[in-house]
Amino acid sequence: MAPEGFAGAVLAWFDQHGRHDLPWQHPATPYRVWISEVMLQQTQVATVIPYFERFMARFPDVETLAAADRDEVLAHWAGLGYYARARNLHDCARRLVAEYGGEFPDMRDAVADLPGIGRSTAAAILSLSRDAPHAILDGNVKRVLARYFAIPGWPGRSANEKALWARSEAVTPAQRTGDFNQAMMDLGATVCTRQPRCPHCPLQSGCQAFAQGNPGAYPGRKPKREKPLRTTTMMIIHGPQGILLERRPPTGIWAGLWSLPEATPPTEDWARDERRLEIELVDDALPPLRHEFTHFSLTIQPVRARLLSDHGIEDADRLWYNPHADSAPGLPAPVQRLLHQEESPT
Repeated sequence: MAPEGFAGAVLAWFDQHGRHDLPWQHPATPYRVWISEVMLQQTQVATVIPYFERFMARFPDVETLAAADRDEVLAHWAGLGYYARARNLHDCARRLVAEYGGEFPDMRDAVADLPGIGRSTAAAILSLSRDAPHAILDGNVKRVLARYFAIPGWPGRSANEKALWARSEAVTPAQRTGDFNQAMMDLGATVCTRQPRCPHCPLQSGCQAFAQGNPGAYPGRKPKREKPLRTTTMMIIHGPQGILLERRPPTGIWAGLWSLPEATPPTEDWARDERRLEIELVDDALPPLRHEFTHFSLTIQPVRARLLSDHGIEDADRLWYNPHADSAPGLPAPVQRLLHQEESPT
């Protein structure tokens, strides 16, 4: 199928079957498209929609986001994971206000240079909001192209990604580019899925993987590596004002979020020497909690304690949080689960 035939088939399918009522499409401003594209990285549309709507209600424009406190941005992101995305959003908003008057530049390379964006996201922002003629290459598009052109191997390899970019550039039309890019993402998300629904695909007649009878073999899988297992102990220390939380370091997992103190080993001596707290361990056997990251698994052993006295000094990186009365700060998902389960010890 010639490139124009490819684009025509995809656009005709989109006009009839594509997604036209996603919240970031009305209106499809660069700001709204940007927030949605970042949220959709590694996350399904159904999960993103309520987060997007809450985020827009609190941060309706780039100036509001840029002026917001980092903790509040992280709190509105909590539960979506990959928290570097939220920190990059905040940094990017501040750069847009400082360097571009709160508007996205027109040049794709300038947009791609902003924190947390990159080539494909920049192209999506400009094409979906301004119909700029830029090809994209997100995970859904990679799957469609890898199957249609029977490009073997894992798309994350440099040579494969380069080949897929060349194909994407070749089939992307100069007109209705935004609709085409949305159509390609929709096609990959709803038809050309891991278990492809080939009878419903507008590209079936030209798809090389379908012709070979093995569309599921494309794209190639990422080489498997066994994930390492890490363990940690988290202290659930109850005091009169709530449960003790501490801010995570600015780098590493859950950077900048609020979490339970980690103690090795969890003892009264640790609390006195490291946190200037007098505590009493509560003799409850709490079940461990397993949490999966992309590159490793984490087992958290919670240990409950009761505060006897606090000799600590005022610390901006420490707070007492009452889950029943206080607004939740930015919390990692497993810490949210532990706090949700937690009741004050008697």
